[in-house]
Amino acid sequence: MSTAISLAAPDPNPPTGPRPVQWNGTQFHLMMQRGVFRGQSVLLINGHVLETHDGFPTNTNPRPFRWTREQYYALGKLGLFDGRRVELINGEIFEMSPKGWPHVVGCRKTAEALEKTFMGIGWVARQEPLGTVDSEPEPDVSVLPGRFEDYTDHPTTALLIVEVADSSLDHDTTIKAELYATAGIADYWVLDVIHARLLVFRDPMPIAAGGVAYHTHLTFGPSDSVAPIAAMAHAVRIADLLP
Repeated sequence: MSTAISLAAPDPNPPTGPRPVQWNGTQFHLMMQRGVFRGQSVLLINGHVLETHDGFPTNTNPRPFRWTREQYYALGKLGLFDGRRVELINGEIFEMSPKGWPHVVGCRKTAEALEKTFMGIGWVARQEPLGTVDSEPEPDVSVLPGRFEDYTDHPTTALLIVEVADSSLDHDTTIKAELYATAGIADYWVLDVIHARLLVFRDPMPIAAGGVAYHTHLTFGPSDSVAPIAAMAHAVRIADLLP
């Protein structure tokens, strides 16, 4: 059972940075026709897919629909992501902001620096998927154990993950940080190209409120250096990463 409802016009000034993908009625009905929801009771309200608690679309308390990786792939095959940069994070699909030039430069410089740092230790991927239970982020730069040839599917862990933030700083230091901590990533860096600094998150631990968070937060400026946990003998100059 499905219903498409529009209660308000789209926000003419949407926030910058990653934001949940919004769908139109045509896209929603295509999903239904192709069996994406497999009989789940869903609603489309103000561009967002919601699921009802008890199976009736008249329920007054629908909950946000949580996409599986299988459904995420199905939407891609239907062409619904064409021309869009998207990521699946904790069952929610986010549309990423266009890449500014500082972001592009920061990604390239970081990847090149880490390729030297991790030579003989691991391999460096650029914006390649990292698979978890209900997420498939595409980190700007990730250092993965072993050799590229050893993998037959998307990696599920990493020695180091780096996100380059221009408009995505809040997203990268909250939602992404929680995701990577939960996935057990021991070393997570956010290169803040706007404020010319590197934010380092380490020691993922369970928290009293539930979930997992990084216990250690460090900040480094352009004149500083930091050694990755998996390559402690090789310090990286922050200035070598920044645009």
